[in-house]
Amino acid sequence: MARGDQIYVMRPLMNMDGVYEHHGIDCGDGTVIHYYKGGQIPTVARTSFETFARGNIVRVKPRPVSFVPDVVIERAESRLGEQQYNLLTNNCEHFASWSKTGKNISQQLEDYGVGLGTVNPFDSRRMVNTATESGNPVEAMELFAKAFDSAAVARGQLQTRIKQAQADIESWNRVAQEALRRDREDLARRALERKVSAKKDLAQWEEQLRQLNLMQETLAQNSLKLQQRVAMNTIN
Repeated sequence: MARGDQIYVMRPLMNMDGVYEHHGIDCGDGTVIHYYKGGQIPTVARTSFETFARGNIVRVKPRPVSFVPDVVIERAESRLGEQQYNLLTNNCEHFASWSKTGKNISQQLEDYGVGLGTVNPFDSRRMVNTATESGNPVEAMELFAKAFDSAAVARGQLQTRIKQAQADIESWNRVAQEALRRDREDLARRALERKVSAKKDLAQWEEQLRQLNLMQETLAQNSLKLQQRVAMNTIN
């Protein structure tokens, strides 16, 4: 184990030992940054190595491509005090993986088949079309409400992805510069490849957000027309 490593221990669940992995980032000084559950609310905290391990064997999560240790620690430290733990979208592995690689993923959730994946930003388009064609005003209003909710969730996810991609571009650029300073052209090349990949992701998320904005404008217009139609029918 070394500074900046993504590490994990097996933790019990429902009185069964070794059921799930608890992840963190090794700071290399006897401390670990992880989602600590010692208080009432799970919090990203720096604790002792012993507190993280709880007497269990600590293992390293292999990451072929990752940030250099200084950047890993900096990313982990940037979220100290965070209290937004969510088992399916922001658990301890999501946090450690994001700090180490820039990818907000939890492999064990995928292995268990319970990963949420992502909300399709354009699920609401189908709802809009169905609502517009519906002959039942009440049903149409319900569908429009669901479409608004779906679009709001999608917007939040896209904005988060855009922010992460922007941070990743900056981080991988720093990694490449540091690698060149150390005469490690191989690492610099890999970092620049990841930077290019992050730029492509950024362009994709920004385009999806632009399309989502256009769709939401149409959604608002159609919803207003429906409300006016319902009001006219009520008057008549």
